[in-house]
Amino acid sequence: MMVPAERTRPGRVKQGGNAGPRLCTGGGLRFAGSDTATRSDTVREEETTLASTLVSHIRAVFERDPAAKSLLEVLLCYPGVHALVLHRLAHRLYRARLFLPARLVSHLSRFLTGIEIHPGATIGRGVFIDHGLGVVIGETAVVGDNVTIYQGVTLGGTGKEKGKRHPTVEPGCVLGVGAKILGNITVGRGSRIGAGAVVVKDVPPDCTVVGVPGRIVVRSGERVDPLEHGRLPDPVAEALREERSRTEELQRRVDRLEALVRELTRGRRADERRLAGAGGRR
Repeated sequence: MMVPAERTRPGRVKQGGNAGPRLCTGGGLRFAGSDTATRSDTVREEETTLASTLVSHIRAVFERDPAAKSLLEVLLCYPGVHALVLHRLAHRLYRARLFLPARLVSHLSRFLTGIEIHPGATIGRGVFIDHGLGVVIGETAVVGDNVTIYQGVTLGGTGKEKGKRHPTVEPGCVLGVGAKILGNITVGRGSRIGAGAVVVKDVPPDCTVVGVPGRIVVRSGERVDPLEHGRLPDPVAEALREERSRTEELQRRVDRLEALVRELTRGRRADERRLAGAGGRR
């Protein structure tokens, strides 16, 4: 037997039975009781995502920091983990367009950890911020999974333009101490940015960039261990060594020319003395 529909509010019809479809203002058909189920499923999914993301960050600490001794130490004493957890909360508020609360959470995180991550930034799983003091990540920055960031790194913009204006760092990258990556550029998967480098152009995957401005360098096919960012090539030192070897080669050539000139001079003087002796006998 059909139960007459009862109108509860504009745009929604309430069915007498629990199994009947319900028409919503969103334009789709939902089944009675599905709203509550969907909301609970969404909450569970977000909680699962947050928990799994936290686990990925903690796992990254143990994988990449030999100083980590225990889970309790990581939870209590690693500001990078604290900053990433607080960023998850701030980012959720930001996506809900609660901009002021999001910025307040971000500001609190900066005060507690010394790491400034804008609530609009997108951070992947397994990201490891080591020490982290002075790290700045801008609003439209995107950081992929399993990226390692050392202290003093800046993912910043280069102007006042709107839209995407911060870098995209693809998965597996290592950003060395004090590296500055500026503008709407992409750092390719698995690339390494050396300490103090300033990068303003796109970086292809699996490259090593050092210097100011950043330059792509190759170490004769030698693969640099991702954690040994202190072993990156030094193009300035290499250029100085090349100039020194070139100067030494020029010095050797000058020495040979000087020796030849001295020999020619001695021969000329000897010829002049012979000529002078022959003229005197005449």
